Amino acid sequence: MAGNKSWRSAFSIYIQPQVRGMIFLGFSAGLPFLLVFSTLSAWLRDEGVERSVIGFFSWVGVTYSIKVFWAPVIDRLPLPFLTKFLGKRRSWMLLAQLGIIIGLIGMGYSDSHSQLQQIALFAVWVAFCSATQDVVIDAYRIESVDPEYQGAMAATYVLGYRIALLMAGAGAFYIAEYASWKVSYFVMAAAMSVGLIATLCIKEPEHKQFDGRLRKDADASQWSIWRRLSTAIAGAVLNPFVEFFERNGKIGLLILMLIALYKMSDITMGVMANPFYLDLGFSKKDIADISKIFGFFMTIAGAAIGGVLVVKYGVMRPLLLGAVMVAATNLLFAVLAVSEPNLLLLSGVISADNLSGGIATAVFIAYLSSLTNTAYTATQYALFSSLMTLPAQLLGGFSGIVVDSYGYTVFFIYASTVGLPAIVLVLLLMRYQSRSTDHGYNP
Repeated sequence: MAGNKSWRSAFSIYIQPQVRGMIFLGFSAGLPFLLVFSTLSAWLRDEGVERSVIGFFSWVGVTYSIKVFWAPVIDRLPLPFLTKFLGKRRSWMLLAQLGIIIGLIGMGYSDSHSQLQQIALFAVWVAFCSATQDVVIDAYRIESVDPEYQGAMAATYVLGYRIALLMAGAGAFYIAEYASWKVSYFVMAAAMSVGLIATLCIKEPEHKQFDGRLRKDADASQWSIWRRLSTAIAGAVLNPFVEFFERNGKIGLLILMLIALYKMSDITMGVMANPFYLDLGFSKKDIADISKIFGFFMTIAGAAIGGVLVVKYGVMRPLLLGAVMVAATNLLFAVLAVSEPNLLLLSGVISADNLSGGIATAVFIAYLSSLTNTAYTATQYALFSSLMTLPAQLLGGFSGIVVDSYGYTVFFIYASTVGLPAIVLVLLLMRYQSRSTDHGYNP
């Protein structure tokens, strides 16, 4: 049982090879993200591209939100030659990384004045390959270690991801300042070699076989091509969802509700964070310095603590702690809103927010990982991760209206209140799991 582990034993999880390896895979996953978003926007604006045109490039992000549609293909389809030598996960990982490198080089070679359409196509290609890589890395992370280690895997993944964001953000700006944007993108393409090397060095996890529960007829050789095609689609797309509800029953609806609501408070608040700092009178330099120093290290510290808590106590109690901390730290922003601008207070609030966010993120990733059946890892986790962000992003779109109508103090109280349903749902699931051991964790 998790609760019987000593603190020393819990912290020792970070010396495991699979856990350390997630730093490099996290770096590979995080590097392309900004290169098709804010860094790309900065490049285009620096080259004189109109803001209205730059705005259209934000649609590239839709690719990350619909990855669940091709996740079943990644779960089921072997790649010629590559799968034989690298295995199911590593082959797709390598293919996605090569696609990202090709796309970044293509963006670097494109002229921002005469070849905007070409840049857009390469950006979509990079986003598609990046989203594909995310699906595969998530599946690899879940399949490669026991459930109790998922928090630690998430923590080291977040560390690598954050380092990549610094490189693709501030690093790309520095290179562009002293060389050019083209050189910057070429350097980023070369940096993706970190992911390639990691993919070749890691060990392919074991895989469960699909049970084919929707296939009724054993003599499949006599089926027509259309029947075979429809059965293949049903096996790839429907089986993962059928299996989830067969395993969890009615409680599956509560689980999906928790997934949809857990990040609601955090994302709702995050939409207005930077405008709030500016409206308080803090300079962009102050905000950047505090966010880089306190934000980066406190998020990493929070993620590391979250990973240890999962090993020490299981997933449910740390999950409750994360939900409570995120809601509570939003109230600190309400205090900041009624206080005189003070850098020390700002640093404390940002530190608390990022620490709680890091804990909640690592624990929640571990929880989502525990919900998957390793026969359908990529498809089920892609569904969960999409459900995790979409409702919160939709609600977050109304954040500005709340601020304009009622002010920042009421908004942050509202953002905190939005987190209460997640706390209630965690308590309900803990009560259910106290009477049942259907899930792998002990609360």
